[in-house]
Amino acid sequence: MGQRDEADGLQLSAQGGSSPDADTQQAAEQGKSATREFVPAPLLGGAHLQTILGSVLRGSSRLHGTRMRRLRLADGDQLVLCDNTPLSWQDGCPVVLLLHGLAGSSDSGYMQRVTAKLNERELRVFRLNHRGCGAGAGLADQPFHAGRTEDIAAAIALVESLCPGSPISVVGFSVSGNALLRYLGEISAGVPAAIRLGIAVCPPIDLLTSVRCLQTTAGGRFYDRYFCRKLCRQITGSRLWKEHLPLVQYGRMPQGLLEFDDLFTAPASGFSSAEDYYSKASASAVIAKITVPVQILAAADDPVVDTRPLLEVKRPANVRLRITSAGGHLGYIGQSKVDPDRRWMDWRIVDWLTAGF
Repeated sequence: MGQRDEADGLQLSAQGGSSPDADTQQAAEQGKSATREFVPAPLLGGAHLQTILGSVLRGSSRLHGTRMRRLRLADGDQLVLCDNTPLSWQDGCPVVLLLHGLAGSSDSGYMQRVTAKLNERELRVFRLNHRGCGAGAGLADQPFHAGRTEDIAAAIALVESLCPGSPISVVGFSVSGNALLRYLGEISAGVPAAIRLGIAVCPPIDLLTSVRCLQTTAGGRFYDRYFCRKLCRQITGSRLWKEHLPLVQYGRMPQGLLEFDDLFTAPASGFSSAEDYYSKASASAVIAKITVPVQILAAADDPVVDTRPLLEVKRPANVRLRITSAGGHLGYIGQSKVDPDRRWMDWRIVDWLTAGF
């Protein structure tokens, strides 16, 4: 695999794919701003600071005229999409579908910020609430998980029906980044013609590796327990809380995501165990089959997601990987005067989505 050092980390070419120089040239054609290096804001160079403050400091975003759209799935569960349409948007103009991360929702800070930035550039945006999340709480009997590719397909079909003739780009954050890559690899040649681009941000493409990595450090165990507690609060007392599930009978809080998935996600979703779920839901096995343009963004210092599988997986030339040396997990709070605000991740997503329009 070709490899080249970049100012902000690593950008690697695919095995048998384009060379680093070709990748750099392609990025240059999309605009120099797309290749701007990430430099952490002063005193925010640590991965944990980037991750925690990136979540706590939501940033300002003004969204107007949000329209809630319900989507009934084949199994009877419902998803809710938030539709934000600029006044200047017309039929056939670009559309973006955003997919939130674990225990998030359409109201997560990065979802709202990116939506506002894209609306300002006259792109229509749909923010999906996964099963049982956000505005979809109480509307699902089955839980969301990292392999719910059928839900992504259903959401894309709804967007296609509402926006006929519009090119559609899809952005998945964290675990939804894995789900998006899994979807694109599974359907391969059957990707809807309207799909223009996929973007996966900090995706855990090998779920078992990432979960086990969390257990190896004190910081990782903090995030492991944090997400586990959030998920437990999310499902307790909801339609997802069923007496026959092992978690309900367990009698105490799971110690981390692996135990949570073994006691809840796997049995509630038809998997035999957490490891069976991770094996069947991880995107690493199908990334080589992706046929549409994809951009993957990750940070080498991500304390939540192990980025090593991204370096090891075979990628076709249309799947481009950018790994920065810093940024944490969905943090990327950068220096001032590089972009209109300090949210470096948001602006790279905007750059990739608006290139060529």
